[in-house]
Amino acid sequence: MRSSMRILTVMAVMLSALLAWPARCGAQKVRPGVPKGGSEVLHYIVEGKDTIFVDEIRASKVYSRLPRQKGKDWRKYYRLVHNFSKTYPYALVARKIVTKADSTIAADKLKRVKRDRYINEVQKELFNVFEKPLRGLTVSQGALLMKLIDREIGKSSFDIIKDYKNGIAARFWNGIAKMFGSDLRKPYDPEGEDIMVEDLVKLWEDGDFPAFYMSLFWTDPPITEIPEEYR
Repeated sequence: MRSSMRILTVMAVMLSALLAWPARCGAQKVRPGVPKGGSEVLHYIVEGKDTIFVDEIRASKVYSRLPRQKGKDWRKYYRLVHNFSKTYPYALVARKIVTKADSTIAADKLKRVKRDRYINEVQKELFNVFEKPLRGLTVSQGALLMKLIDREIGKSSFDIIKDYKNGIAARFWNGIAKMFGSDLRKPYDPEGEDIMVEDLVKLWEDGDFPAFYMSLFWTDPPITEIPEEYR
């Protein structure tokens, strides 16, 4: 029963992110360091008959293997880092799905009925692909995933469901989430409660997360299998 409710809660939030497409039009996020459209131009200088291309190489960070720390706070942090490594890939999938839905709906100029049919088809596909791996998430991992989806989509899970389903559905899923210690109303707070999560996101975006994970656990982070079409 707990497993079923957990997967339904997480999937409801992940799939309801599809319905947030109107709020994202004209406000797409661009990952740091990635130009919005087009490609970067490599600069060069000419000295006599020589052409020298010039580029800036990002500094590399080296993490030493840290001795295993003890105490309640450290155990909590280790669990956060491990859970992040397993859930953030799914949050990125959610963002990609919304971006694709944005493009499809805008390009085809889908009206309400056709839009709803398209979204339902994608939801059915996602259940078939992701139900099994998401069912394996723990309660704390499911709660973290909902926060990360909030970060990537830019809207709390409760508001997504309320605005694009209805208030009854939002309150129902929030009640289920509260059974497992979560609250769909609570927004992602990168400068407060979720500041450590935000630090992990930045490590991921800079490509430093695997080395950081290795420094803490002395092993590579777990691999979250994502089908190629959703990467």
